Amino acid sequence: MNELCALSKGKCKPCEGGVPPLAEDEVARALGELPGWSRHEQVIRKTFRFKNYYETLAFVNATAWISHREDHHPDLVVGYNQCTVSYTTHAIGGLSMNDLICAAKVDALFSL
Repeated sequence: MNELCALSKGKCKPCEGGVPPLAEDEVARALGELPGWSRHEQVIRKTFRFKNYYETLAFVNATAWISHREDHHPDLVVGYNQCTVSYTTHAIGGLSMNDLICAAKVDALFSL
């Protein structure tokens, strides 16, 4: 099973702080398995493009459903035919496994 597949099958764990963010090499390795995702300081993000506003909002709703199930919520910037999804774990001031799991789950929406 490749790392992306393993990440998308993962489950987020509550994070209340007190743990360090992921190490640089862990983030770099995982981003290698998450096409289109890039790191911007303590955030990972990806812009998804669609044919129209209806498809964009369907994606936003599906992302909201994933976020609710995982109890880990991204920042979303929504436009007519695109949505930028950004993840970070505020409680630790950096990236956690939860961010990578959710990024993989959002990517998996396109294989349904």
